[in-house]
This record gives sequence, structure tokens and C-alpha cells, in this order.
Amino acid sequence: MKQKIVSSLDAAVADIPDGARIMFGGFGGAGFPNNLIQALSRKGIQNVFAISNNCGTRDGELGIMFKNGQVKHVICSFPGPHSNHFQERYAKGQVTCELVPQGILCERMRAAAAGLLGFYTTVGVGTEVSAGKEERVINGKRCILESPIYGDFALIKAQKADELGNLTYRLAARNFNPIMAQAAKTTIVEVDEIVPVGSIPPENVITPAIFVHRIVQAKGMHYAG
Repeated sequence: MKQKIVSSLDAAVADIPDGARIMFGGFGGAGFPNNLIQALSRKGIQNVFAISNNCGTRDGELGIMFKNGQVKHVICSFPGPHSNHFQERYAKGQVTCELVPQGILCERMRAAAAGLLGFYTTVGVGTEVSAGKEERVINGKRCILESPIYGDFALIKAQKADELGNLTYRLAARNFNPIMAQAAKTTIVEVDEIVPVGSIPPENVITPAIFVHRIVQAKGMHYAG
């Protein structure tokens, strides 16, 4: 059995290169892999292509990476009213942003996970969202073609993992985390607790171990420095 448990946060992200496409789980403050994000920022990575629902809350979540100028482009649904570091970088032209409707953001990741090459949707037709996208009429409705979104890496947060990598989530942390785990080539998860194999009832497993490549235990929030 391949050993997936990693000894430290820094070791978990050590091989993520500059310019990587990285998915970051979390929504509305719940389920963000804050400890992994801090470790990634500490590593000094540059030119990140980020995929996240929002763009940080002040120095929290992805905020620290925007503050340090480590993100070059972000695909997101809702940057957030307190994403001041993102907003400052965006206003100066130091980061670019693709806004995607929230449901479509999930569906584009699901398409990547399922190996689909795209899908048609009525959402966004006739708006800035449709710029540059193929349009056609299906069943009398105007539709645009959306492409899959994948990641080289996904950094996610779960409540519990067994030693194989089967995951459970706490409450609303079951947001973007499960789908991102399936849409990335390498999934790295920070968890509150690691338990023996067989401790999690099969019906309680939300993300199966096949989608998880590294596990690191991180209780509480650890900030850089």
C-alpha cells in the first residue's frame, strides 16, 4: 500500500512548481485548506494559476498569496468584499481574473473529473460570460459551450481521513472540496484527524481514497512566520 501520510505541511507542498494550476477548496470561510495555503505561500511559489470560489478574506484563505504577489491568474465565482489584496493587485493589472457563475464553476470541474470535453448551458448567454465562446441553439434555447476546468494540484480540507485516504467532511466544508479532489492530477488534503483503515463506515465516505494522493494532519490554524 502506497504511503500517503506526509509528515509536515511544508513537505506536502514541496514539489508544487511555479506556474502550477492549483485548485483551492472552500466556500464562505468553510473548508479552506488554510494550513496548506500558508505552507504554499511560505514556499515562495510564483505565477500560480488559481482556481477557487473566492479570493481570500484579508490575509486569510487565499489572501496571503495575493498579498505576496504569488498569483498571476484566478478563475473564481465570487472574489468577495474583503478580498482587499486581490482587489489591489487586480486594480494594478498584476493579476487577471475569469469570473464564472458558481454552478457552472462546479459543473466545469465535474466535467474535468468525468473526462468530458465540454457541455452546453443557457447560463451566461448574452453576457460577458459568453465572450469568445461557441454559441448554438438547442431545443430552441441559445446555449454556450463551456470547457472543463482541471488542476495540476488540488489543496483541500477534510475533517477525517483513514490511512488509505478515504475522506469525510464537516458540515459546509463539503462544498468545492469533493469535486476538486476528482478534477486534479494530484490531491493534497489537510485533515483534523487520521484514523485506521476501517474506522470510517463505507456509507460515510464522501471522497474515496482513489482521488487522494497526500494526507497531512493539521489541527487549528498555523500562520506563516
